[in-house]
Amino acid sequence: MTEPTRDAIVRSAAPMRMADGASSDLLLYLPTGEIAATLLWLPAMGVGARHYESLALALSARGIAVAIHEWRGIGSSDRRASRRVNWGYRELLHDDLPASLHRLGQAAPGAPLYVGGHSLGGQLASLLAATTAMPVSGLVLVASGAPYWRRFSPWVGLAYVAAPLLAAVAGRLPGRRIGFGGNEARGVIADWSRSGRTGRYAARGMDVDLEAALRHQKAPVLAQRLRDDWLGPAPSLAFLLDKMPDAPREVSVVVPDDLDGAPADHFAWMKAPGAVARRIADWVHAR
Repeated sequence: MTEPTRDAIVRSAAPMRMADGASSDLLLYLPTGEIAATLLWLPAMGVGARHYESLALALSARGIAVAIHEWRGIGSSDRRASRRVNWGYRELLHDDLPASLHRLGQAAPGAPLYVGGHSLGGQLASLLAATTAMPVSGLVLVASGAPYWRRFSPWVGLAYVAAPLLAAVAGRLPGRRIGFGGNEARGVIADWSRSGRTGRYAARGMDVDLEAALRHQKAPVLAQRLRDDWLGPAPSLAFLLDKMPDAPREVSVVVPDDLDGAPADHFAWMKAPGAVARRIADWVHAR
């Protein structure tokens, strides 16, 4: 197919309202020509949707319609975590992500649907692919992996004890102040840190066996690991992929030469996402 240029991409912000009244904008990037597939993209913890625009434009220029989800508490979201305002994985998986997936399906009906994400976004994309009733054609992971402490340096395990304690005392995790994530809801931190301590996914208040759902997730997976990414090392990615034993996988490593010389670490790739986007687009088109 002929790839559209970036000038032939329609950008919009679709207002979203969840079942509990929370609202945010879903950023949409739609090629004006033929749409080969759609991709719902989930950001890393504490990262606003707008920071992935370069990735979305590069993918849309290759015929893939992209929707970038906005996490609660970030950017266009009308919620901000506090002692009185709290949420966890249940709200994200049960309310927010299905709404974004449905809206993307409306924007490009009939096109194959993919889900993917960066870091925590990749983890939640995996859980979404495993639990949604909508047919998912594939799962895309970039700089992602399960947070299980045994797949990192031993000291990382301390973060899974300290972070929920700090969030409980402060009413939220003051991520902007401590240099990790955003100002995160204590429920999200509780669910995230539990998976880090135990190696198992669960969402407080959500009556779904997420580990069993992952075991039955069969959509193929494209995973790109950043060579110098200590936040997403190879053992962490392997641990996540092994939770989906029936899903065909393709794993590649991104190096500085792929990023115009930028460091191949957890966040620097976002400034030069061309190579990452090309690998995603080539994989999607090959399918």
